[in-house]
Amino acid sequence: MNIQFIQAISMEGIDVECVYPIGLVTLASIIKRETKHQLSLFDMNIADDPYGQLKEILSNASTDLICISLRNIDPLGNKTSSLIPAFAVTLAFIKKLCPETKIMAGGTGFTLFARQLMEEYPEIDFGIIGEAENNIIPLLDNLENPPDLAGICYRKAGQIIINPPIGDFDMQNYQMPDRNLLDPKAYLERNHYVECIGVESKRGCNLTCGYCAYPDLSGSKLRCRNPIDIVDEIEYLKKNYGISQIHFTDSVVNTPVDHFNAVCQELIKRDLNISWSGFFRENLLTEENVHLYADSGCQCFSLSPDGLTQNSLDQLNKHMKVDDILNAARILAKCGVVTVYHFLVNTPGATCQTVDEAKKLIDQLFSIHEFSKTLGTIVLNNIRILPGTAIEKQALDNKVIDEHTDLLYPTYYNPQPYDKLRYELEIYHQKKNIFTWQEVPQ
Repeated sequence: MNIQFIQAISMEGIDVECVYPIGLVTLASIIKRETKHQLSLFDMNIADDPYGQLKEILSNASTDLICISLRNIDPLGNKTSSLIPAFAVTLAFIKKLCPETKIMAGGTGFTLFARQLMEEYPEIDFGIIGEAENNIIPLLDNLENPPDLAGICYRKAGQIIINPPIGDFDMQNYQMPDRNLLDPKAYLERNHYVECIGVESKRGCNLTCGYCAYPDLSGSKLRCRNPIDIVDEIEYLKKNYGISQIHFTDSVVNTPVDHFNAVCQELIKRDLNISWSGFFRENLLTEENVHLYADSGCQCFSLSPDGLTQNSLDQLNKHMKVDDILNAARILAKCGVVTVYHFLVNTPGATCQTVDEAKKLIDQLFSIHEFSKTLGTIVLNNIRILPGTAIEKQALDNKVIDEHTDLLYPTYYNPQPYDKLRYELEIYHQKKNIFTWQEVPQ
């Protein structure tokens, strides 16, 4: 069988920095290892003429199955643009060119809205939600009569069958994706700021943050790879592709602490001279492990405490105190590596008092980082409401949305009277940021 893999458009504009589609390549690698199917991969995001090149690919090959990945449903970052129109156009485009070819969809965006997308776009014949390691081969072997396995979606007798994912793949059995299937060099040449190559050190998330769908995407049980295997992959990437900057794709990179410490110790041992980034859990940072991370190549500590006040932290179910954020800031400010903070604003229960408390925390972060000038920026966003999350229920209870709201398209928790709070706080912190760097008295 000839299989064409397509990474659907997952960014807004051609000048946006790209992310190497590790999910798509991982899936293709499994099929290559375990079957004799013929494979070809195409990422629309790095094409100069995505539809023109897609037309040429599909017109010049006999394709039996097209697997399309929808990684993102929208660009996030408070934007109201959606990536669904491009996805819909791509599906229609494929069906026009290859009317008899079956289409299989997957990716995190598809996983979040599998039933709705299959209802609205009949071009999709099959889908895989969540992990694919344990079900892709059985599905390919039985396309005419799909097996009843977790994560498989298909049509039967006019009905859409969605089998929920489990998120139980044993990461000790994880094999490095075959990146020869999609050359990373095109991504290295394009990006200037963001690490384009991701490495998985674990899957799953055992946290219960109220806005996050990550446990639904990859399971709530943490499953870790062998630290030696992780560093083997990083060493291979540098040796074979010249990759010296990577991003750990984990939802939280430094948990379990012992596991990630072992990864960093192995990086130091091999002296690979690579740099990396990831998102950290604040209350797990100590002076000792922060220095370990910096010595192993961490070039940016990205923190996502999300709540600017204790009320916000509690409403978002972060299981964290404001003091945890400040303690982490003090530790990080001493190590000399840039730190970036991500917060969500206008969270449930916002009041005049919480606005004042938010500004106080911003003041404290700038004060802590002022001497070392290690505060990269503070990123402020409203909460993107996703189905099945606690914030969806809060939004319904507080009448921010109703049962008819279509969450497939950009929908944020941002009710009045604090619907402009993000702008107010952005002005507040950016003034402090510019004044600090330009050494202007405040």
